[in-house]
Amino acid sequence: MIISTNTLKLSNNTAKKMNSSILVNVDLAHELIHTQFPQWAALPIKPVEQQGWDNRTFHLGEEMTIRLPSAQIYAAQVKKEQYWLSRLAPALPLAIPTPVAMGNPDKNYPWHWSIYNWLKGDTASVERIQDLSQFAIALAEFLIALQHCDTTKGPIAGSHNFFRGGALSTYDAQTRQAIAAYQDKATAKAMTAVWELALTSHWPNPPLWIHGDIAVGNLLVQNGKLCAVIDFGQLGIGDPACDLTIAWTLFTGKSRDAFKAALALDRDTWARARGWALWKALIAPLPGAENKSRQVIEAILTDH
Repeated sequence: MIISTNTLKLSNNTAKKMNSSILVNVDLAHELIHTQFPQWAALPIKPVEQQGWDNRTFHLGEEMTIRLPSAQIYAAQVKKEQYWLSRLAPALPLAIPTPVAMGNPDKNYPWHWSIYNWLKGDTASVERIQDLSQFAIALAEFLIALQHCDTTKGPIAGSHNFFRGGALSTYDAQTRQAIAAYQDKATAKAMTAVWELALTSHWPNPPLWIHGDIAVGNLLVQNGKLCAVIDFGQLGIGDPACDLTIAWTLFTGKSRDAFKAALALDRDTWARARGWALWKALIAPLPGAENKSRQVIEAILTDH
């Protein structure tokens, strides 16, 4: 989920839930760099323009970024990314973040944190993409390459990545509750059919690598083309269906067809993918983007 703020102090309820009341801002980033990486203490630090929810990210000079988990629940992602990204990168056709250093907890910040290289590019949007079908194919090729990486000792989907790549039934009660609250009963009935079909199958093959959050906010564009994939906090191995939700959140018509054709996955996997997309549209819509969520739901139902 993307938010548009340079700093974020967790609300009292969220802070209690996540055991965190840390104000993650430029001052904290300066302090951590000054005490742990004094060789970079003179570099300017400023927030990136578009922040994520799991982490706060800051420019460190012109070539690096600082990435700080926003709460305890996200802290386990740091060591996972530090270990795996450099091992996966050589096999991938697009740039991904490269770990530069890992910071340690200290008296003012209780978790590990990361420094990465800065990847140039703009956040993906329809307006910035030159050819949406070619973009869809490039993304499919990236996912195929990721899926073909060696999964030996890879982290099985679980609490560390909020069960992305795991059993969709994890979110059954939550999704049914959201559907039941939907005012349009005909749409609610159609959503129930999509959801129940998604629950009827499981990935029958060995687990594959998944990114876990393939969304426009985690895709970068240069010269109208896909150039990088970022934010691997939900990285794990499991069912690739969760990586396909962008088929309805970004792609339409020919571009959706191109994405599906390039991936060549079975009908059951696409049914589970529609389930993941429906869950996300119902449970985690972007702030102020309710209309977009409705459009995604309509696209899922039409595709179903």
